Amino acid sequence: MSFAGGATANEAQREDEWRRDEEERGKPKILNPISHRRHHSEIDSSLRLLDRIAAAYLHSSIAAAYLHSSTVVSRQAHTLQPASTCRRIAAYLVLAQSHASLISARLPAPPRGPCLWSVPPWSRTSDISPRALSASTSPRSRIDFVMDSTSQKQTVILDDELESAKHDKGSIKRSKETSDIWVYFKKIKGVDSIDKAECIGCKKQYKCGGKQYGTSTLWRHLKICDKLKFNDVGQMVLDQDGKMRSKKINQKLSRELLACAIIRHDLPFSFVEYDGIRTWMKYINPDVACISRNTLVSDINRIYLKEKEKLKYVLTTIQNRVCLTSDLWTACTSEGYICLTAHFVDNDWKLNSKILSFSHMPPPHSGVELAAKLFEYLKEWGIEKKVFSLTLDNASSNDNMQVHLKEQLSLHDSLLCDGEFFHVRCSAHILNLIVQEGLKVATVALNKIRELVKYVKGSETRMKKFGECVQAVGNIDTSIGLRLDVSTRWNSTYLMLDSAIKYKKAFASLQFNDKNYKYCPSSEEWKRGEKICEFLEPFYDTTNLISGSSYPTSNLFFMQVWKIEVLLKENLSNEDEVISCMCKKMMEKFDKYWTQYSMVLAFGAILDPRIKLSMLEFFYSKVESDALKCQKKMDLVKTKLYKLFDQYSNTNNTSSSQPQSSTTHTLSQSVGGVKGKNKRIFDEMMAYESQTITSAGKSQLDLYLEEPKLEFAYYQDLDILEHWKNQKHRYPTLALMACDVLAIPITTVASE
Repeated sequence: MSFAGGATANEAQREDEWRRDEEERGKPKILNPISHRRHHSEIDSSLRLLDRIAAAYLHSSIAAAYLHSSTVVSRQAHTLQPASTCRRIAAYLVLAQSHASLISARLPAPPRGPCLWSVPPWSRTSDISPRALSASTSPRSRIDFVMDSTSQKQTVILDDELESAKHDKGSIKRSKETSDIWVYFKKIKGVDSIDKAECIGCKKQYKCGGKQYGTSTLWRHLKICDKLKFNDVGQMVLDQDGKMRSKKINQKLSRELLACAIIRHDLPFSFVEYDGIRTWMKYINPDVACISRNTLVSDINRIYLKEKEKLKYVLTTIQNRVCLTSDLWTACTSEGYICLTAHFVDNDWKLNSKILSFSHMPPPHSGVELAAKLFEYLKEWGIEKKVFSLTLDNASSNDNMQVHLKEQLSLHDSLLCDGEFFHVRCSAHILNLIVQEGLKVATVALNKIRELVKYVKGSETRMKKFGECVQAVGNIDTSIGLRLDVSTRWNSTYLMLDSAIKYKKAFASLQFNDKNYKYCPSSEEWKRGEKICEFLEPFYDTTNLISGSSYPTSNLFFMQVWKIEVLLKENLSNEDEVISCMCKKMMEKFDKYWTQYSMVLAFGAILDPRIKLSMLEFFYSKVESDALKCQKKMDLVKTKLYKLFDQYSNTNNTSSSQPQSSTTHTLSQSVGGVKGKNKRIFDEMMAYESQTITSAGKSQLDLYLEEPKLEFAYYQDLDILEHWKNQKHRYPTLALMACDVLAIPITTVASE
């Protein structure tokens, strides 16, 4: 007889007796084997029907997900029901609530005995209270059935028992490790059925698995492991860009950024101890640690040493040489300071200017002491054998210093051509001396203009009244205000004249509005001032051009100096007597310093593909009336140029010094990535081309000079370093020489 039809009287009596015996003994109240066998057969028949009903719902993502993740319910249930039955029952519980009553209606009535399940699968879900859903006879063996009343979603959380999985003979999959700790550890099989977690960094092992061994020990190890780079980001916050970032402050990075800000903005070390700054920092983020000035000094020194090592590596590994500038000056405290700056072209063919040293220079400031100090700096940076040139101003101590420094470097065989092209004079300083000599003649003509500017700028009341005059006159460009010159800077005199001339009408108006105004120049004096300003403009433009430090200037020297010489010679017979006298005095200074053009800077002009030798010869012909002298100068320049090139050819590898044709250059660009056999074939082709040119007796310099020069009209904005970067495959040795020559700064502005 089936269980649904009821049990016989004898069976019911035996069941009651068995239950009473169990209660007396205090054993768990479980179904007796007789009742269980009848009930089990009824469940099997009902499950076959439920399988067909549930098949339609298994395609949904929710039912499929729960069916996939369901496991054996409990250890006790496993002994009574097969694992597949438990998984099917768990899956049926997650079906839509609207169909729960239909499923439960087809299940047989529950037996009278107590149930092993927290939620019996034969109960209607509509009749189950929330409390009953969470109740359990055992905390380790239950199904928690959670209902979300708002979204009508149902979730079944099944307690996965590892020991049940061991008895299941592979029917149940082991759950995946979900902790983030397993990114840094790997699980290995241990003895006595106890797994171990091995650190992927230091290989240290810890017991893991089950309820006895959690992940706390592994997390503690992760924080102290020196083989792994682990940073607990802590709480995450949403920044202003909408991206997740760590709320935790990296104190090391914070201090480094603070030190960089102090350096960049030239702030005092005590800045970090200001009460207002500390209050503001704590308001922004209380986790930021405030530091003292001594800590800041240590951080800045650490940054300096790190950056020094990086720069030292660059200077010692580049193939080309280093050009230097140096300047000595006295502070307002009468203390002497010396600055040494390096100029070089890096591997990316970009011009760099880096200060190597800026330190106190104790007396005496003689040439010998200065040379010893600079040589000490060069040895400290490891570039005593890589120096190409040294640019200095025209102080007498510098002339003596460069001689002693050249001797020390020559002892180490460091200089090319025995230091013949080592010393370069500061062109801006020479130009300043030339113009200052001419301004001495024009002092009287400029005095009235200087005094009227000084009068207006000497009082706020007069400045206000002058502003009213400017508005009354109108049509005056006020973007540039009045400027007063400085005696040590001639270009400030030019700027004073240029600004005063623009306000000429306003000065005339001030004469009628201010009774104390007595410095108004006459119309003739204004005209003379305008002529002097126009005469000085080319000198001002040249000074600005050659004072740049972010672009090569050695190729600009020859043309700019030539323009100045032509300008002075043309104005020697100027109809204005003041201009004529200025030119005579300026020409004397020019002949003193620039009668003989700098030879190495002439090389810079030749290495400019827009100038070369033909343009250089034209410049000489314009300033030298004697054709024979002009030819001698050209021959001397050419001889010295080949001498320097031969030095580079002998210093560098002979294989790299051979030129390559334009065809080879194009081919090298198209197959730049060849390797293996293809590269060997390509190298053989290049060697063949080089032998062909060598057999013709032409060097790289010969080929370069024979090529037509580039037209200025089309290449006014030529990036000369980029040009030589593209030519380095054709002229490897000549390109290396161009790197050094074009890196020469013709002024000491970078060190000033």
